[in-house]
Amino acid sequence: MTDCSRRCCRWENRGLVPYLEAWAYQRSLVEARLEAPALEDVLVLVEHPPVYTLGTGASLEFLKFDPAQSDFEVHRIDRGGEVTYHCPGQIVGYPILNLHYYQKDLHWYLRQLEEVILRTLAGYGLRGERVEGLTGVWVEGYKVAAIGIKVKRWITLHGFALNVCPDLSGFSCIVPCGIVDKPVGSLAQFLPNIELKSVRRDLARSFAEVFQIELVLAENG
Repeated sequence: MTDCSRRCCRWENRGLVPYLEAWAYQRSLVEARLEAPALEDVLVLVEHPPVYTLGTGASLEFLKFDPAQSDFEVHRIDRGGEVTYHCPGQIVGYPILNLHYYQKDLHWYLRQLEEVILRTLAGYGLRGERVEGLTGVWVEGYKVAAIGIKVKRWITLHGFALNVCPDLSGFSCIVPCGIVDKPVGSLAQFLPNIELKSVRRDLARSFAEVFQIELVLAENG
């Protein structure tokens, strides 16, 4: 259960943000909370210009191009997981949570993030599914949400990416998440008129329900 003194979480909608800028912002939020653990939790929702990211131990064999000889933006970062792709039309969520006030259990945290996606999809009449042994959410065999996290002294960074209505062609240049036999999809495949704004709002609502908190929209959100 969430600590009663930690019921509020700041919710920021920051729009289209370059990847390195968002990564630096996350790190600044984490460092501030390492120095002052009583600071409120934060949920940051963004989109990114096209970019490929690889987790700490991700294999370059899952790139179908040579990063040294291409114009693609590629970054190796400090999350778990393999290579993934971000682009406009995909909602990326960065929860900065102090798990001391929730559960100090990474498997629990990953399952909670999946539950946020599952509840959001259910609100649109879509049946999301987990796949045993893998992390993420699928609809009718298509992976629509990827999750990759890092925890520093039990404060979280990185998070989830939900494909709402992106151009999926960028995924053709990689083996997404290192999974060779499961295609990537988007919500727009099943709901052509789906809107980012409504999904962003519903994701935040589901996040609040799952983590049993109250989200307070930041002034810049």
